[in-house]
Formats: sequence, structure tokens, C-alpha cells
Amino acid sequence: MTKIVLDFDTGAMSALRKGPGQLAEEVKTAAVVQWYAEGRISQSKAAEILGISRVRFLDELYRRRVPAVQTDIEELREELACLTG
Repeated sequence: MTKIVLDFDTGAMSALRKGPGQLAEEVKTAAVVQWYAEGRISQSKAAEILGISRVRFLDELYRRRVPAVQTDIEELREELACLTG
């Protein structure tokens, strides 16, 4: 496993009311959710990276108000056109 080290002022942890371990998990989760929102990774891959179930990842998306479906209207139209022939 690769480890990434980030430096945070103790004031940041205090303001967020998080200890170092909690802040590390928060930053990791925020990054994974952002990558999912950008369409860079799937729900399954996001859950795998975080070590949680896909259902728990969907709960995290809901908590952070990130849409679980990352398809735009044009993509939906194309998929429907393929299905209907």
C-alpha cells in the first residue's frame, strides 16, 4: 500500500474537530467522492478504495449531496436509442 503524507496546521484539525486519523479518513473519502463525481472511477471502485460496501458508498454520496447517477441526458438518450433499436 502506498502512503501519502499531508501537512495540516493543528488549527485545521481543531476547526474541523477531528484528530489526525479522522482527518486522514475525511480527506481520503472526500477525494474518492470527488473522483466519482468527475466520472473518473465507478461506484464499485470507490467503495473498494475506501474499504466499504457499495451501499455504504451510496449513503456517503447521499450525505454529501452528490448524485449517485453520473449520466447526463444525452448519454441517457443514446442508451435508450440503443435499447429501442
